[in-house]
Amino acid sequence: MSILKLKPTCKDYLWGGHRLVEEYGIEYDGSVCAEAWELSCHPDGPSVIENGPYKGKTLFEYIKAEGPDALGSHCRRFREFPVLAKFIDAKENLSVQVHPGNGFALKNEGQYGKTEMWYVLDAEEGAFLYYGFNREISKEEFAKRIAEDTLLEVLNAVPVKKGDALFIESGTLHAIGKGILIAEIQQNSNVTYRVYDYGRVGKDGKKRDLHIEKALAVTNTVPIVRNGAGYPHIADCDYFTVDKLNLDGVLTCRMQGNVSDKSFLSILILDGEGKISNEGQELSYRKGDSFFLSAGSGDWQIEGACDALLTTIREKASPVRVGINIGSSNVQIGLVNDQQHLIAELKYPTEAKRPASEIIKEAAKKTLKLLDENNIPLDQCIGVGVGVPGTVDRKSGTVIYSNNIRWENVLLTKELEKIIPCPVRIANDADCAALGEAIAGAGKEFSDVVMFTLGNGVGGGIILNGNVFEGGMMGGSEVGHQVIKASGRQCTCGRKGCLEAYVSVPALLSSVSEKLGKELTLEEIFERGDSGDKEISEILEQYCQMLGQGIVNIVNMFRPQLILIGGWISKYGQSLIPRLKEIMTDEAFGGDHGMIPEIAVAELGEDAGIIGAANL
Repeated sequence: MSILKLKPTCKDYLWGGHRLVEEYGIEYDGSVCAEAWELSCHPDGPSVIENGPYKGKTLFEYIKAEGPDALGSHCRRFREFPVLAKFIDAKENLSVQVHPGNGFALKNEGQYGKTEMWYVLDAEEGAFLYYGFNREISKEEFAKRIAEDTLLEVLNAVPVKKGDALFIESGTLHAIGKGILIAEIQQNSNVTYRVYDYGRVGKDGKKRDLHIEKALAVTNTVPIVRNGAGYPHIADCDYFTVDKLNLDGVLTCRMQGNVSDKSFLSILILDGEGKISNEGQELSYRKGDSFFLSAGSGDWQIEGACDALLTTIREKASPVRVGINIGSSNVQIGLVNDQQHLIAELKYPTEAKRPASEIIKEAAKKTLKLLDENNIPLDQCIGVGVGVPGTVDRKSGTVIYSNNIRWENVLLTKELEKIIPCPVRIANDADCAALGEAIAGAGKEFSDVVMFTLGNGVGGGIILNGNVFEGGMMGGSEVGHQVIKASGRQCTCGRKGCLEAYVSVPALLSSVSEKLGKELTLEEIFERGDSGDKEISEILEQYCQMLGQGIVNIVNMFRPQLILIGGWISKYGQSLIPRLKEIMTDEAFGGDHGMIPEIAVAELGEDAGIIGAANL
């Protein structure tokens, strides 16, 4: 079932009336129904499903059961359900108030800030609302007028009528005036700072709290330039897109649409009656109803005579992602834009002997500082990805075991999200490096890429159809721990004959030292090999044979389009590639009759892991 009819939670705030019950059919027994939260996953007032197999469950419970795909790909950047839609009946004036932006609200309130839009359903003659200031004032004057009870003198009073729409960005001082009915679409937040309340008292007989210090910190004291009704949307921002639907029942009595896998669709009926259908399901609607169509619902149709607001979530404009690579020696943090360019980065020592909680906390704080230093608002960041060496459970966000940084059963995602209020994803660091190369490096023209990372050990990542291959179990691929010689050299993993025991950098250095009786650097080894040194050439031939066996094994299993050589060895990879190509051609199943993948050197170096992590 893809059409959910929702029952709202109602609020009896002291300024409310009873029109939502009388005129909009809202079911409520109280004498005051100030607000009806029609589309809500907020814990202060969730919507309840009225039909189908989830009848009686909250919308939040439905989404938890169905998974994030029900919201659509454009909602992946939100940790929580992104919007809240409500009806508001202002029998009396609402308090003069302001909502903070995400950064301030998350830091001080533990939830998102609030940007909202109002659509005026009805307004008594002479009704108005407050919308910002009528002139620019200083913070000092703002505070003084609050203290002296003269604030209303500098507020911008806007007369309104039925059909008017206003966009209220966070930081805008505002208040709904008495005699106005509003449909409001807003961020999923309940954070409000009051600065003026007409001296009213609450149910407890005391004046309601004001939040002056916080309001002073977040309010924009420059007059707001009001835009007219937008085109093609009546409201459009990173948090929601709202469109107005009108069927007059005569010339226009039917509309068709499609709910793609990119966003859910909310339909809020402002007036009228008729039928709504989707995939063989048909429901009647009337004034005051609210419907939710999950992402991917496909074609839908509405018939009858109605006014309605349609809410969807669009792709974020100019998004920034954070990539974090936690290694045994260093932590790297980078900011990646939507062109996959690394726009800022920093690197600092891991000090891996410290507790995991300290390392995670420091990474989180440095990430927030890096965003701040580059003047990037927190709400422009749509996600954080972290690459970690070792065995990772991506679904639960847990580092099961990492010998490199001495972690075991670390809840990395949960710990990082305590400080960074964005969705966090984690993966093995080698998988991140492979993904980075596949997206923005040497593999960007290919969908199926395998990367061998040759460093202190041998890691690797397998990218199939543009996605990190994980298989059916946690941990991902371990290309370095395939046995290429039975009962061979002892590997760090405990087995014998693993690829890592033969082609890691320490393994190559050890082979040279054993043969020559002295130690050489990587640079010296490849310089002497390129100049024709017989002994070094023999060692490098043996190295290529072993690495080639590992590559052929992977080629035979996954048939990738491209093999990439990364890690420290990649600096000298061009010396190895011709021989590795020969080995693949001679030994891969099918040989010349099959498809032999390209082989190349990774391009991005250390940046690959950051860019890959940022794209998790």
